[in-house]
Amino acid sequence: MKKFLLLLHEDTEKMSDLSPKEMEELTHAHFAWATKLDEAGHLISGDGLDEHGVQIANKECIVKDGPYLESKEIIGGYYLIQAKDLDTAVKIAKECPCHLWGGTTEIRPVMEYEE
Repeated sequence: MKKFLLLLHEDTEKMSDLSPKEMEELTHAHFAWATKLDEAGHLISGDGLDEHGVQIANKECIVKDGPYLESKEIIGGYYLIQAKDLDTAVKIAKECPCHLWGGTTEIRPVMEYEE
């Protein structure tokens, strides 16, 4: 099985417009989906990400506030999954609850190295 990182891109304006009930529904949908992935043998790990962070840039290692300050989009979480191939990972990712509220899933194959 190959590994794939699903990066969950979210629009900060859309997320801030969600009611507390909608946020609770979104959270429950993610927990249910993670359980489904785990039971199917696809889930390796996953978590939500706090919107506050820092970015270290250039060889001078300049520390800046998070990479999304100039953007309305953040990476709100991730899932690390395993699947037979990219087509299977795409099929799995299409069911991600982030899409229900206008989010985007970026799928990145994890590079494999020979030992």
